[in-house]
Amino acid sequence: MTKSSAVITCRIDTELLGMLDQLAARRERTRGWLVSKAVRRFVEEELRFDAFLQEGEDSIDRGDFFTQEQMEAWFEERYRAADAA
Repeated sequence: MTKSSAVITCRIDTELLGMLDQLAARRERTRGWLVSKAVRRFVEEELRFDAFLQEGEDSIDRGDFFTQEQMEAWFEERYRAADAA
């Protein structure tokens, strides 16, 4: 099975292009290969972050959270218990 692909274009500054060319030469890879790998890493990381945020929002929607006051009371209780020990 072959993977399909698409060509996209973007504009980068000449300094970044120079760094990309250096890295491509060191790794014996093409610019395109490096850019594709970088885009994949970025997109996967951003999708994981979005899923993390959604998990938090879902918890809030379920009412599965502590208010600021509840957290302060919880910490105060733990501090008192630690001081008593």
